Amino acid sequence: MLERLYQNRFELFLSSQLAILFGSLVVPTLFFDSIFDPVLFLVNLMVGVLLISKNRKLMWFCILLLGLSFILFLITTWSENNSKQLGFLRMSGYFLFYLGVSYEILKQVWQATEVSKNVIFGLATGYISLGLIGFFICLSIELAFPGSFQGAIIDIQAETASIAEQMLYFSFITLMTIGYGDILPITDLAQKAAILIGLMGQFYLVIFTAVIVGKFIQQK
Repeated sequence: MLERLYQNRFELFLSSQLAILFGSLVVPTLFFDSIFDPVLFLVNLMVGVLLISKNRKLMWFCILLLGLSFILFLITTWSENNSKQLGFLRMSGYFLFYLGVSYEILKQVWQATEVSKNVIFGLATGYISLGLIGFFICLSIELAFPGSFQGAIIDIQAETASIAEQMLYFSFITLMTIGYGDILPITDLAQKAAILIGLMGQFYLVIFTAVIVGKFIQQK
């Protein structure tokens, strides 16, 4: 059973990532932000543990992060304790998790000798994981230094869930180098984060995608 799930690890991981990104389009926003989104992140964490299960040290590290995230989720869901400290702890846990998973995804994709459907899904999950890493970086900066990002749709007094949605949007728009200009990094730290996210996206497309395309051409 586990072996079969492992063979479909990239498809499962990609499905949970897409649910996180676009779930609010089909689920009421209030319910999605308060309940559904945290649950999806936990599901994504569990699938991520499956994805890196061949790397034992990294797997146990991510299992610890999974336990921490689950405890924090229970605290913030069933109590009135929604302090900034708990928010930072959750963001730190998610950030470290996606950092480890992204490393393992890129490693597996890079070492693939044959370009298959699994490798293509791996490429997609790796790219989305980079966007989520950028999201956690931007959200942490905005929570620590309110007003680091400004624009027509950013409100300093807005709920954290609303700010999170905007930081998720900003991260992926920057990763894809679209740059509408509706959200602007104001502080030096926010600007450096935007540069880092943009570079990650470009390096990924130029290096990893080119390597896989080259392997596919050679394979054919």
